[in-house]
Amino acid sequence: MCADTPETPDYKSTLNLPKTDFPMRAGLPKREPEWLARWERIGVYDRLREKEGRAPFTLHDGPPYANGNLHIGHALNKTIKDMIVRSHQMMGYDARYIPGWDCHGLPIEWKIEEQYRKKGRDKDQVPINEFRAECRQFAAGWVDVQREEFKRLGVTGNWADPYLTMDFHAERVIAEEFMKFLMNGTLYQGSKPVMWSPVEQTALAEAEVEYHDKESFTVWVKFRVADFDLPELVTMGEEETPDARQRIEAARAEVAEDLLGAYVVIWTTTPWTMPSNKAVVYGDDISYGLYEVTGTPEECWAKVGDRYLLADNLAADVLGRARLEDGMWTRLRDVTPAQLAGIRLTHPLAAAEGSEGEWDDLRDFRAADFVTDTEGTGFVHCAPSHGLEEYELYRGLGMLGQVITYNVNPDGRYRDDLPFFGGKAILKPNGKEGNANAAVIDKLAEVGGLLARGKIKHSYPHSWRSKAPVIYRNTAQWFAAIDKPVGDGLDMHGKTIRERALTEIDNVHWTPKSGRNRLYSMMQARPDWVLSRQRAWGVPLTCFTRKGALPTDDDFLLRNAEVNARIVEAFEAEGADAWYEEGAKVRFLEGIVNPDDYEQVRDILDVWFDSGSTHAFTLRDRPDGTKDGIADVYMEGTDQHRGWFHSSLLQACGTMGRAPYRNVVTHGFTLDAKGMKMSKSIGNTIVPQQIVDQYGADILRLWVAQTDYTADQRIGDEILKGVADSYRRLRNTMRYMLGALNDFEESDRVEPAEMPELERWVLHRLAELDKVVRDGYARFDFQGVFQAVFTFATVDLSAFYFDIRKDALYCDGDTLRRRSARTVLDLLFHRLTTWLAPVLVFTMEEVWLERFGGDESSVHLVDMPRTPDTWLDPTLAAKWAKVRAARRVVTAALEVQRTDKVIGASLEAAPVVHVADPDQRAALESVSFEDVAITSDISVSGDPAPAEAFRMPEVDGVAVVFEKASGEKCQRCWKVLPDVGTHDHPGICGRCDEAVREVEERG
Repeated sequence: MCADTPETPDYKSTLNLPKTDFPMRAGLPKREPEWLARWERIGVYDRLREKEGRAPFTLHDGPPYANGNLHIGHALNKTIKDMIVRSHQMMGYDARYIPGWDCHGLPIEWKIEEQYRKKGRDKDQVPINEFRAECRQFAAGWVDVQREEFKRLGVTGNWADPYLTMDFHAERVIAEEFMKFLMNGTLYQGSKPVMWSPVEQTALAEAEVEYHDKESFTVWVKFRVADFDLPELVTMGEEETPDARQRIEAARAEVAEDLLGAYVVIWTTTPWTMPSNKAVVYGDDISYGLYEVTGTPEECWAKVGDRYLLADNLAADVLGRARLEDGMWTRLRDVTPAQLAGIRLTHPLAAAEGSEGEWDDLRDFRAADFVTDTEGTGFVHCAPSHGLEEYELYRGLGMLGQVITYNVNPDGRYRDDLPFFGGKAILKPNGKEGNANAAVIDKLAEVGGLLARGKIKHSYPHSWRSKAPVIYRNTAQWFAAIDKPVGDGLDMHGKTIRERALTEIDNVHWTPKSGRNRLYSMMQARPDWVLSRQRAWGVPLTCFTRKGALPTDDDFLLRNAEVNARIVEAFEAEGADAWYEEGAKVRFLEGIVNPDDYEQVRDILDVWFDSGSTHAFTLRDRPDGTKDGIADVYMEGTDQHRGWFHSSLLQACGTMGRAPYRNVVTHGFTLDAKGMKMSKSIGNTIVPQQIVDQYGADILRLWVAQTDYTADQRIGDEILKGVADSYRRLRNTMRYMLGALNDFEESDRVEPAEMPELERWVLHRLAELDKVVRDGYARFDFQGVFQAVFTFATVDLSAFYFDIRKDALYCDGDTLRRRSARTVLDLLFHRLTTWLAPVLVFTMEEVWLERFGGDESSVHLVDMPRTPDTWLDPTLAAKWAKVRAARRVVTAALEVQRTDKVIGASLEAAPVVHVADPDQRAALESVSFEDVAITSDISVSGDPAPAEAFRMPEVDGVAVVFEKASGEKCQRCWKVLPDVGTHDHPGICGRCDEAVREVEERG
């Protein structure tokens, strides 16, 4: 009987066809703002806070800087944070998120100064609080812009009341936290080389520095051996006898004759530091030799007869740089560490005409453990004012007073009275190369101090704000001593900040685990914390120094609790501007100490101290903070191991003796599709708003969930198209469920024990997956969660369960099988929507509202439903694994027949399945395997399969022989069955006949 014969009724109206208005085309860019407005109207975030009896969970927001539109890294960062917060909320926590902003600092100052320059205004002529007010206004404007951009990404949080480091209370607490360092004895003023930006005229923290390739001048400079004093018997290792003394004196005379007038050669990539040279150092485990020039080419600074002290491993390279070819030099002798110890050197500029005696003192010459013979000459020129290793060496020797210079001004120019070089600039105001290096090189060449010169391209520190190179410069700065016992009264047994921090690192859980080692090694090696900056927009160092006292004097710093209380009270009411008001010193000191005895410190705090203190005024002080002032999670990019994670740990260990976080999660950097770093100059940047406008925020969020964020991740058009395809497949799954659940009621529900095996297998998979999802979310493994849910939805459901049960859902009457399937779909619906809601915040809301509607309803107001362990059935799962394996072979065999146009659909088949394994055969025989395989009939046989049977190598012991189904095609369910046409209703099978009768009885 054919479907279009007149005698056959149209049974379409009797089918249980899916009904839903849920569109396949999402239209996310247009519709997402509607859901954002809805969430704001019904107050989703605030309503979640009203849920009682829930354990708190707090992610503390690392503050972005308020000075520009969002880039893709911001989107990645905030989306991960949002998924952490939402997933924990839906797992039963009171998950709070207070967004925050870093508002002080140099980039904002620069913007205001730039505006001043355009107007011809001089910043130094503007009252400081007027300038600070403009900085505050600038920051506030960008906070508003970024807030809306973050909200557009679907990020939930207390947007109405974020934390800002420039709020008055925040400025009060930052000052208060600084005062704890003042009072616990770790604050001191010192003069040491720090990374200094001549362009920005301020010290920089390590976290404010990035490394770029830079071409630098490089010179090989000669220091003349002016004096030689070889220790006597001890050096020669002989007992004192007349013969021994005679031999020793002869050896001394020989060595002295060879070394006096020779040159120790150094190599440096910073010629501008040569005027500040105070010493040369060598390695006492390096092999050195004395080399003599025997011939020279034209245009060579070396002269025949010159003798050079060089490390043997580097001698050939150095002499080659001097244009000396093989045969133009010879090695005269070994030079031992004991012999080196007797040398004294002269600076190449010593006694130069016009030098005014600036460099006439002999240079110190000694061993140092940081000298190697892997590059250079084996000797290192020391300017302790411009190098940390040299500074630490001479600090340890107690000789800083003899070697520290102050030759370089804050703007990177030499002091005006420095002979030959006064006023020369290391860098120009625009960050380009100044004239200092060239001037020094030319002068060294003029006085015969150069052996060779050249250029080298190497990785060099730059300010991440101005992008200009930085220098090491000795300046008076304020430091927190991290190796001095903290006198704060905490039961820390006299531990230092470093000791506390290293202990706390191992009390924190790190994701990924490599973050622990990264921060630990940094904390082991870091110097004292430079707290001060020579700028205007920030929280001042609220302290006073006694006039006439030295930084080493016990009364140099005013430590007075009453004074501190006055300051913080003023900051709470007026903000940090109070420090800069006229008469501030008298206001804070009068009646407690004599204001005339003290100087007011004018530096501001490093902005990393600001952000490192955010735990105090956000977690500790706010009602929606935490009781102990500790966050459950800090989550930022991996660069924050030297930034926010680092400064927060230092600050908290200095003020409360422990880390401010329990978990630290880090993400990598976002690259373009080819794996290149994004750069405006090469035009490969991707702005979040572009993705949102084209695809919708949910696609961007799904990209985050699909990537391994702990490593660097790529993004580009093709990648986003792949993400959009995954999204469509998921959307189709949700649409299928919505259609099948139309008019589902509680009275339709079936208890698991009454369900068919296939439904109970789905419940088993749900119970398994529930553990995977909860564990993954708890471990912040969004890629693992999404992959597990996506695979389940597309493979277990769409390609298997839905495919099988479509027939029962559409064609069955009110059967247990159909009611069981719909019950399972309902259980699936609640789990899939809540499992995916932290990722696809907009789409899961759309799915939820499509089914439940309601003005106050939202998927984000519900929790992930608890999944009973009783659903787990490993025995059933093992059985159905055998069934699915056999089904794959049947499906593949029928696909061959469909390709060959033997059949049009699998329902035209009734294959014979030969199964070798008795257990697998029994499994197939115990279920309706024809329904599972979507055939009209099927036979399972234990007989050996014929040679022509279809087999799959990966499924052993299963073979399929194709047979066509016998009978007629049912005009309602399309199965080919022998009983079609033998029932009351024409052209249909017995199952459909009964279903049609039910429809007719319902009227």
